[in-house]
This record gives sequence, structure tokens and C-alpha cells, in this order.
Amino acid sequence: MKAVVHTWYMVGRQARNLMREPIWIVLLLVQPMIWLLLYGQLFKRVTNLPGGGFGTTSYIEFLAPAIVIMNAFFGATWSGMAMVSDLDRDVIPRFLATPVSRVSLVVSQIVRSALTALIQGIVILVVSLGLGVRVHAGVIGWGVVLLAAMLMNSAFAGISQGLALLTRKEATMIAIANFIGLPLFFLSSTLIAFRQMPSWMQQAGKFNPVNWGVVASRGVVLPATDWSSVGVHLGLLAGLTVATAAFATWTFRVYQRQL
Repeated sequence: MKAVVHTWYMVGRQARNLMREPIWIVLLLVQPMIWLLLYGQLFKRVTNLPGGGFGTTSYIEFLAPAIVIMNAFFGATWSGMAMVSDLDRDVIPRFLATPVSRVSLVVSQIVRSALTALIQGIVILVVSLGLGVRVHAGVIGWGVVLLAAMLMNSAFAGISQGLALLTRKEATMIAIANFIGLPLFFLSSTLIAFRQMPSWMQQAGKFNPVNWGVVASRGVVLPATDWSSVGVHLGLLAGLTVATAAFATWTFRVYQRQL
């Protein structure tokens, strides 16, 4: 219970830091819109490709849930920068001199990142409705898309926090974020139907967590939802989230021993 309460307070602290720099709030809300609108226009004829696999003739309907996941993923890969900033400013060592729960110092960063992904996901879905996107699974479908986004973000935020505690350098974190982010993004069905991808990419995509999130979220937006597939992919993301949170907690213990 102590860890939960302290995590809540730490999330509040990080939210106040964000409010002091409102430009970040604007970027967090506007950037996903740019992705949605630009990609939606750029590839809108792609559903006419031979071989199909899109499940709809509307590319924006195909794209919208994937943009929610893509946004959550990229946000997570950069979330460790907040930890690096706290380390550079000796914020973490100061907290270690207080009775605060050590677990909350790491978990709060993951929770903060997941809540950000949730807010962005809601904005993207609302705008998508205005563009004619229909979530065929209704309110439950909305919940599944947002849950998938939060699990996706949490899973990679755990990795990002762990790497931040190991490297403690902004330049290294930027390089790792790009190294991890772009390959996983292009090895997923975010922009194109799985069936349209080369066979080797299809095989790699089956083990790609980004694609797990895309499949789960898109499955409830398009008609004929396969709930078993949705459940399996959400379960995989949940398991990965637990594993990466454990990794981040372990790296924090390593950091403490080095003080």
C-alpha cells in the first residue's frame, strides 16, 4: 500500500513538472494529429492493392487504431529521458535520503508515461470519429484500444527506464531509442496490411510487441472482431509489461548499489 500511495504522489510531481512547460502539452496533443492526418492522406489509396488484407476499404479506419499504438510506442521509447534528467540534477539521490518507496521512483515514471499515452489515445480516437472512423466493437472496443496503448507504452517505458538507469546519458538514450524504435515500427503492420508484407517480415512481425498492440487494437475497430486473437495479444503485452517493470526495478537496485 505504501508503494502505491508514494507512486501516486510521484506521478503528481511529474505532472506538475509537465504543466510548467506547456509547450510539451501542445506537442503531446498535436503531434499524433499530424501523424493521423498526413499518413491518412498519403496512403489513402493503399487499400486498393491486390491481395487485400486490410479488412476495410477506408484506410483511415485501418490506420487510426495503429496510430494510437504507434504514438504510445514512440512515447515510451523516450520516457527514460525524464529519469536521466532526474539523475543529472541529483533528484533521485535526494529522494533516496527520504522514506519514499524505492519502487515508486521507477514505477511512477512508467505510470506517468502510460497515462500520457491514454490521454493521447483518447484525443486520437475522438478526432478519428470526426474523420468517419467507426469502432465496430463499440464502447468495449474503445476500452480495448486504450488498454492496448497503455500496455504497449508501459512495456517499453519499463525498458527505457531500465536503460536510463544503466546508461545515465542523454546521447546514449537517444541512440538506443532510434535503434529500437524504427526497426520495430517498420516490422509491424502499422501502415500496411500484414498480408502485403514480405514473408520474412511477416514471420518477424509475429514476435514484435508493436505488432501485438496493432493487432489487438485494430481487431476491435474493424468488422468481424476475433476476440480470441485480441485477448491473446493483450495477454502478451501484459506479460511483457510485468517483465520490463521487473527489469527497471532491478536496474534501480543496481544503481543504488553503485552510490
